[in-house]
Amino acid sequence: MKGVHFLISTLAILAFATFLASASDPSPLQDFCVALKDIKDVFVNGKFCKDPKLANANDFFFSGLQNPRNTQNPVGSNVTAVNVDNLAGLNTLGISLARLDFAPNGLNPPHTHPRASEILAVLEGTLYVGFVTSNGDGNRLFTKVLNKGDVFVFPIGLIHFQLNVGHVDAVAFAGLSSQNPGVITIANAVFGSKPPINPDVLTKAFQVDNKVVDYLQKQFWYDNN
Repeated sequence: MKGVHFLISTLAILAFATFLASASDPSPLQDFCVALKDIKDVFVNGKFCKDPKLANANDFFFSGLQNPRNTQNPVGSNVTAVNVDNLAGLNTLGISLARLDFAPNGLNPPHTHPRASEILAVLEGTLYVGFVTSNGDGNRLFTKVLNKGDVFVFPIGLIHFQLNVGHVDAVAFAGLSSQNPGVITIANAVFGSKPPINPDVLTKAFQVDNKVVDYLQKQFWYDNN
């Protein structure tokens, strides 16, 4: 009988723990969402929803990813994102897509997606790709050369990149686990922030002369997204 009571108590505790575990906050769908005291000024975590009865097929449709994008820019790449901002039907579904075009030697610079993991498939060309683990894991670098038909995964939030190491244009498609993954391009954010980060911070952080930081902060940091 004691065994039965113990089993019931254990099941009750597990059920309560499961309830608590399922009561966590939802993941953020933008960089921040400042709390407002005035109920009239409402912003939801994501997008407001259209009345389902008013939805139509065009709400779930995006066209044009078959067309190559212009890669004549300082980094030699162009990312065409398909997310909730240009495909309304993605709202609440937790997925998005991107087409990546690369000129020879084109680079998708080191960046992170704060709200999504990414799975990349190469359609044409040869890409050198990689990501860096967190400080606690020793900032290990994982790299791979991908050819047509190859797939690689970048875990959520980690710095990663793609470089066209072939002699012809390359094309890849990426799936992301958020309707609004966000992109933080490391060089742009660190040296191109508005207003600029205090040079004393960057000089000490990168252990370089302040002239180097001044030079980098004066560069034009191109956004390929």
